[in-house]
Amino acid sequence: MMLLDPISVERAVAAALTEDLGRAGDITTNSIIPDGATAKAAIVARKSGVIAGLPLAREAFRRLDASVDFVCELADGDEVEPATVVARISGPARAILSGERVALNYLGRLSGVATATNTFAKLIAHTKAKIVDTRKTTPGLRVFEKYAVLCGGGANHRFGLDDAVLIKDNHIAVAGGIAAALRSAKAHVGHLVKIEIEVDTLDQLDEVLAEGADAVLLDNMEPEQLSVAVAKIGGRMIAEASGGVTPDSVVAIAESGVDLISTGWITHSAPVLDLGLDIVID
Repeated sequence: MMLLDPISVERAVAAALTEDLGRAGDITTNSIIPDGATAKAAIVARKSGVIAGLPLAREAFRRLDASVDFVCELADGDEVEPATVVARISGPARAILSGERVALNYLGRLSGVATATNTFAKLIAHTKAKIVDTRKTTPGLRVFEKYAVLCGGGANHRFGLDDAVLIKDNHIAVAGGIAAALRSAKAHVGHLVKIEIEVDTLDQLDEVLAEGADAVLLDNMEPEQLSVAVAKIGGRMIAEASGGVTPDSVVAIAESGVDLISTGWITHSAPVLDLGLDIVID
C-alpha cells in the first residue's frame, strides 16, 4: 500500500488547524479547561466500514502538543463494526479537545472513501477487474483520497495531468480525430509515459487498435458491448470501463472481462464514515 508522505500530512493538518483555530485559538476550550489538565479519549466507530486516515488524525493532536499519546488499535485498511475502538488518546486535555474535529474530519472522510471502494471491490472479487479512482477528488485532498482508495482494496489511476496521457473526447475533437491525437501524443511524451484514449463506440475502438495505445477507456458501454470490445482488444492493451458504475451495474461490467473499472463516485460522493471521540472517565 502507498505510504503517506509525512511532509504532505504535516502541511495538510497544519492548514486545517489554522482554518479551525483562526486568530485566537480555541476560545471555548482555553476558557474552561485549565492549562496542564490531562484527559483520556477514544476514537470509536459508530457504523461499520473500513478505516483510513489514521496518520492525519494522529498529526492533528501531535501538532498541537507533541506529548499527546495516540495509540492505534487498528491499522488503515482494517474493517470495523459499530462500537469498535479505533484509537486511544491521552495527554494534555486542551490539545485533545482542540484537535478533535480536524482529526475526525480527516478520518471520517477518508474512511468513507475506503468503505465505498471496498463495497465495489468485494462485489467484483470473483473477477480479474480492479476498481480504480479518477481525478474527481476534493481539491487539496487528492493524495489522501487516493490513499484511502488503496485502503479500501481499489487501485489508483493517474494522480494528475502530468503523470500520464489520457486522451478524452474533447481532445479528439480538437485534435482532428483519434489517429491524429494518438500520433501527436506519441511524438511528444517520453517512452516511460503511458498513453490511454477514450472511445464511445466499437468503430472508434477499431481506430485505436489500428494506431496503438497502452490502454483504452471504454466509456458508457453496455456490458454486451464491453464483452465484444474485450474480445477485439485481445490483450493488446489495458481495457478500462467507465461510466454508469453503480453497485447494481458493477458486477456485469466486471464480468465482461475488462481489466479496470474507474468510478469517480468513490471519491466525490462517498458518505463520511461516522466516527466519534469519547472522553474516557476513570
